[in-house]
Amino acid sequence: MPHATALIVALTVFSAALVALLVVRPSITATRSGKILAFAVLFLLPLLSAAMGVSDEMDHSKTTTFCLSCHTMESYGKSLYIDDPNHLPAAHFQNHRVPAEEACYTCHADYAMFGTMKVKLHGLRHVYVYYLGTLPKPEDIKLYEPFNNRECLHCHLGARSFEEGAVHNADPATMPAIKANTLSCVSSGCHDVVHDIAHLHDAKFWQGSN
Repeated sequence: MPHATALIVALTVFSAALVALLVVRPSITATRSGKILAFAVLFLLPLLSAAMGVSDEMDHSKTTTFCLSCHTMESYGKSLYIDDPNHLPAAHFQNHRVPAEEACYTCHADYAMFGTMKVKLHGLRHVYVYYLGTLPKPEDIKLYEPFNNRECLHCHLGARSFEEGAVHNADPATMPAIKANTLSCVSSGCHDVVHDIAHLHDAKFWQGSN
């Protein structure tokens, strides 16, 4: 968000200018109003700038561009363009079944820094590994926990195509199992072709976005 970034920069520059003023003219703090100004400049404005910066970067970290900025995730980004309707991420991304600009986050919200405290710690671990650790090979990246149907049902629950799907209703036990997360949406025989980056070299890619 360019406007938010510009505002944060402007606020930071303004705060720095006021700090410089207090350094050059410390006598300002002799009065009550000067003390209030010093408190605002040295504590309130930096906290406000930091809070705005964190909020802006947290929003930015939801974007597909941010997720794919890591070299290790490049193959996963390519998989979004595989020309195969059975390829789950590609079909959702190319048909805008999820917001293209937040595709990764939409389907992996439980894997990002916006869920429980445990998930936030996972996100911080990703940052640590990226800057200070050893990056794994793309094919070695695994989910911390099995994919939860909740991430699919956020969008599909209540949709006619889902609720009345022939396969979903062929067996009376299937739909309740899906909704209870006891039968995974990505289990074998269902929507089991996910990123499948091991076979990217054999894939045909969609060119419609170019």
